[in-house]
Amino acid sequence: MSIQDEINYSRIAKAIEYIKDHFREQPGLDQIAEHVNLSPFHFQKIFSEWAGTTPKKFLQYISTEYAKQLLKEKQVTLFDAAYETGLSGTSRLHDLFVNIEGMTPAEYKNGGQNLHINYSFTQSPFGNVLVASTDRGVCYMAFEAAQAAGLEKLRVKFPNALFTNKTDEFQQNALLIFHSDWTRLSEIKLHLKGTDFQLKVWEALLKVPMGGLTTYGSIAQHIDTPGASRAVGTAIGSNPVAFLIPCHRVIQSSGAVGGYMWGSTRKSAIIGWEGAKINP
Repeated sequence: MSIQDEINYSRIAKAIEYIKDHFREQPGLDQIAEHVNLSPFHFQKIFSEWAGTTPKKFLQYISTEYAKQLLKEKQVTLFDAAYETGLSGTSRLHDLFVNIEGMTPAEYKNGGQNLHINYSFTQSPFGNVLVASTDRGVCYMAFEAAQAAGLEKLRVKFPNALFTNKTDEFQQNALLIFHSDWTRLSEIKLHLKGTDFQLKVWEALLKVPMGGLTTYGSIAQHIDTPGASRAVGTAIGSNPVAFLIPCHRVIQSSGAVGGYMWGSTRKSAIIGWEGAKINP
């Protein structure tokens, strides 16, 4: 990703925020373009290059009514896709395989004293990304505008680990998810610190297909804890790997986007971007 991608995302994020705030008014192209200080022609071009669709169509993807319709249509089969394709386990996402391995208590006790963690920063379609990995896989991924603040959050999670500013193969494979051609991807491995319950929730999230949406209650039912929606919400909110574990696909049962660790505007951007990818 280039610096220009970062600039374009900032412009698009501003436009999305405007669309969200003025959704009931159904703002036209000229209004949105004026808000982001671009000509309608230039704005339409940038938006279409970034999202793969028009602002009008994107508006549909992030609307509450569209979300409600999608939830209703997918309610029964949402988690069956992985098994319908003849796969077992928790890890099919189109041609992308994501495997989660939980850290053992010995690997993260004493603040990760025995862990060697590589980390790097790069651009993505949704802003600057920090990605970190152990010798077994990616352990952390977050959208972070400021590198110093992002690194500090990583250090808080593993205060006694040994950190090296280095890009490795685990990170490179993970970042390929932002490219449209996923056939180049090899297996993506995640090495995560979490309770058994958290790991179960994160594995369930991997079954929500790209462009699909689900609710906290549906996740709770899928992991056989129908009364644990609040606990599921907490586990989703503590997801340590942005985008790869798609917690952005979990919305409120009302169809509202709801909260997101890395900002509701970014969540709306990802949902709309994914919708455009599967409905070009």
